Amino acid sequence: MSNAPFNFSAGPAMLPKAVMRQAQEELLNWNNTGVSVMEFSHRDPAYVKMARQAEQDLRDLLAVPDDYEVLFLQGGGRGQFSAVPQNIAAKTATVDYLDTGIWSGYAIREAQKYVREVNVAAGTVETGNGKAIAPRSDWQLSDNAAYFHYCPNETVDGIALHEIPADIQAPIVADMSSNILSEPLDVSRFGVIYAGAQKNIGPSGFAIAIVRKDLLGHPQPELSSIMDYQLQAKDGSMYNTPNTFAWYLAGLVFQWIKEQGGLAAMGEQNHRKAKTLYDYIDQSDFYRNSVHPANRSIMNVPFQLADERLDERFLLQAKDAGLMGLKGHRFVGGMRASIYNAMPLEGVNALIDFMDEFQRNA
Repeated sequence: MSNAPFNFSAGPAMLPKAVMRQAQEELLNWNNTGVSVMEFSHRDPAYVKMARQAEQDLRDLLAVPDDYEVLFLQGGGRGQFSAVPQNIAAKTATVDYLDTGIWSGYAIREAQKYVREVNVAAGTVETGNGKAIAPRSDWQLSDNAAYFHYCPNETVDGIALHEIPADIQAPIVADMSSNILSEPLDVSRFGVIYAGAQKNIGPSGFAIAIVRKDLLGHPQPELSSIMDYQLQAKDGSMYNTPNTFAWYLAGLVFQWIKEQGGLAAMGEQNHRKAKTLYDYIDQSDFYRNSVHPANRSIMNVPFQLADERLDERFLLQAKDAGLMGLKGHRFVGGMRASIYNAMPLEGVNALIDFMDEFQRNA
């Protein structure tokens, strides 16, 4: 696989090659047992040991305080759109949401099913330098919100809020599906952090939730048991049979990140990759990015060609050049390069070389 393509898909996204090789080597003989990890009971002591190690590695990477539960769940990030309000807000509650993109919008519409009022505190604004998140001074927060929810990194438009919101009285809930583990993070600033796995963690359909313990224990009566944070915490995320293979792969990814130098090293590499690509786009009249520089994502870099009639040719030739998954989201079009942890700088440089060649020959 020396000529393996670079996969810029927004998710399911590429996984570290070292992780995939180890999973391949262990596929039929995990832990010297002669069987696959997919065939193991989640109650077997060997599997439980692996699962607990994966949790500890995640705690180590994020420096998760002891007063937080770390849960491994099913249903991906979308499952948490409904789990959050049902776990930590009453039906009569008001909750605040920041609406910065498509995924924020999905979360808002789901929350509206479970609480009395969803207050959209702010959204995005158009500026002379591109789309930006409304300044903090313009946010209209509720006086009595049960929680404040935002998505730090919107994958579709490539919009990010790089600073944790300040002066928020309610517990902060963050959908970090596309930016978790990309750089250091102060978990203690949050009430709940959740993330679908298919960007920086592992296979799709899997999710993690990091929940401050004081928020547990008051779920809405209709909450599904498998989405009950307190019940899952009590049973070590094994109230129901978990996605055992995804949990195993996530554990390998956590170990790989540690081997790379942890989140400080990941952050340095990710900022370098993003700057390299944005700098190339900004100096070009042929390509453009429409997000304000202050709110540009380091994980998802959308860009447009000067002539959209060239889009299909660009994608076809990119694929031939070994550059996959560059088509922009169907809601916005254009191109999008997702450069999560597993994408090496080599891949970004290969993309820039192709973009340069394509422009010369267009």
